[in-house]
Amino acid sequence: MILDRDIKKYSISKDASIKEALKKIELNKNKTIFIVSPSDHIEGSLTDGDIRRWLVSSEKTDLSKSVESIMNTKFYCIQDRNLRSIDLEIKLKEFSVIPVVDSANKFIKAAINELDIIMIDNNPISRKSPTYIIAEIGNNHNGSKKLAKKLAKLAKESGANCAKFQMRDLSSLYANKGDSSDASQDLGSQYTLDLLSKFQLSNQDLFEVFDYCYEIGITPLCTPWDIESVRQLEEYGIQAFKVASADLTNHELLDELAKTGKPLICSTGMSIDSEILETSNFLKNRGVPFCMLHCNSTYPTPTKDINLSYIKKLESMTNTIIGYSSHDRGNEACLAAVAMGAKIIEKHFTIDKSMEGNDHKVSLLPEEMKLLVDSIRSVELAIGDSSTRKLSQGELINREVLGKSIYFKENCSKGELITDSMLEIKGPGQGISPNKKIYVIGSQATKDFVAGDIIHESDLETLSKNKVTARDYSFNRPFGIPVRYHDFKSLAFKSNLDIVEFHLSYKDLEINPADFLDDKYQHSLVVHSPELFKGDHIMDLCSTNDSVVKRSLDDLKTVVNITKELSGFFLGKEKPKIVINVGGFSMDSPIDPGLKNDMYEKVASNLKEANCSEVDLIPQTMPPYPWHFGGQRFHNLFVDPNEIKNFCEKNNFSVCFDISHSQLACNENNWSFAKFIEIVAPYTNHIHIGDAQDNDGEGLQIGEGNLDFYNFFKTFDKLNSHASFIPEVWQGHKNNGEGFWYALNLLEEYSSY
Repeated sequence: MILDRDIKKYSISKDASIKEALKKIELNKNKTIFIVSPSDHIEGSLTDGDIRRWLVSSEKTDLSKSVESIMNTKFYCIQDRNLRSIDLEIKLKEFSVIPVVDSANKFIKAAINELDIIMIDNNPISRKSPTYIIAEIGNNHNGSKKLAKKLAKLAKESGANCAKFQMRDLSSLYANKGDSSDASQDLGSQYTLDLLSKFQLSNQDLFEVFDYCYEIGITPLCTPWDIESVRQLEEYGIQAFKVASADLTNHELLDELAKTGKPLICSTGMSIDSEILETSNFLKNRGVPFCMLHCNSTYPTPTKDINLSYIKKLESMTNTIIGYSSHDRGNEACLAAVAMGAKIIEKHFTIDKSMEGNDHKVSLLPEEMKLLVDSIRSVELAIGDSSTRKLSQGELINREVLGKSIYFKENCSKGELITDSMLEIKGPGQGISPNKKIYVIGSQATKDFVAGDIIHESDLETLSKNKVTARDYSFNRPFGIPVRYHDFKSLAFKSNLDIVEFHLSYKDLEINPADFLDDKYQHSLVVHSPELFKGDHIMDLCSTNDSVVKRSLDDLKTVVNITKELSGFFLGKEKPKIVINVGGFSMDSPIDPGLKNDMYEKVASNLKEANCSEVDLIPQTMPPYPWHFGGQRFHNLFVDPNEIKNFCEKNNFSVCFDISHSQLACNENNWSFAKFIEIVAPYTNHIHIGDAQDNDGEGLQIGEGNLDFYNFFKTFDKLNSHASFIPEVWQGHKNNGEGFWYALNLLEEYSSY
């Protein structure tokens, strides 16, 4: 049982909306919050079950209503003075969280079974949160207030969450009053006392450094080595305390720390199992939130002594959030600790490893700390979660290219039973997977097949869900679908399409369009330029490599010439458009933002050189992590809406607004998609529409992601009434464009809302 004094996690203002309450309940493992007045008096309670029941019983749900309108006014609470007379362990079996109130009935703390989240300076630390990274400055400032501030700033720039220091009252901490010249002391004690006497900052100077930390946006924490330092730090208002390994068994100090009610981060170096468990129970009995850091207190720690396997035992033994305090060489152990569940990483930090003091030698330099932070964030992404195995977009691409499907090796008439002898397994994997062959055999063909036809699920009654066919559609702007040379005639006349968008491969550039087109067609023409060209060349009009830029420009001019040739077959009113991924990607990490202006200028210059009066070149808005034929990159240009606006205004260009790409950019950067639309819509000449999920799930079928299509059309129609669009959904062309027709059905409904 824990008495958590951080009541903000368990309370909400009575004026707050039900939507806000839902968000707070979701963060709260106990699924209960209490509604409080401005003076923290509890006026009601609300659980996730209460909200669900309200949603079910209400004919019209308005999440903007205040929580006061649906709260329970009857709730269980305990007076603080009565805590000792109540068996909270039993009560907590009935209530997941119990509010404790003072004599004035103000909410002062919450009784809970276990702490699943610790808040430090509004930064959550939990088993699901990003790793909390502590840059342990300690006394590596070597007595310089200026250096202490510099280290804090460098820690912030490296990406650390916290800059940690140490405080000692030498006169009360040491039996000899901290006399560094005491000849009776052992060599180790003499060395330590000598360093401390030279390099400690005064309390006032340390508090000034803390204030500076808050100014620059990094949380200052501190390790108090004695009771007097605890009192000084509590008077200052420190957010949480770090407990040094040396004090894990110092119950007097721990008791003083527990009285503050502040979260404690406890290192376990130099302690054995029984001592760790004893301290864990000691802190739990005092109701203080705490977490434990696995640690080996040797400087530096030999690799064979790190024993990261103990992290799992430490977690099960103490039932707390676990971290790792590192004194080892390199970053490997920290990264492995994160992979094993450590949610706090502490690493010593300096600007010069050769400075006097033993901590400098096991510390990271600023560039090394940044590398550690970046690596931890990468490891966190790689860890993911243990939910159902899903295919990434890159895997879907490669599954088609490298996988196999079921094909007919002989003709089969509509209504005929399909036999094993009619079928064969071949690549590419564009249809039914080979493991479903058992369902194909013995089923009835729903249409005529010829040898070489691939089988799709919608072709068979036993596997078909809701087969969708083309029809005429009604939109308030020109619309069409993507096509290739080989399927243009079979798709373009199934519906009342205004435009067709030819998606060219680099092999298509070697084809004579007249081999596939033999008439004057009523559609307007859009061409999507290849991004991959012969020889694994990916178009990049702003590369630092001049030969790459020259090759890209030559390839783009070829696409322009092909488009001019194609345009002779189309009678549409609009000038042909060419959608381009202009480049600006990087392989391993985003580029320095300071390089972007020059890159945009290079793109503009090359587009102007390739452009002509007969076509419109329109760069495409890009996702943060584009897929290039099954591999992922980092994209840097045409991702940010303000950069897109500036580019268009400065260079008199418009863009293809790929709303799936841009939703991913908003998901990644916590931008408002509605605001993104407002900025980019006026500069849009054409739209690609697909759904999106997370930060790299692009081109999903409509309804399979998190895009709000109602609001997209509503907002876009106000700002831009002329831009044409196509549904660009993954594998929409399969089975006679079935995915495109399905998408258009839904988009017609959304656009007419």
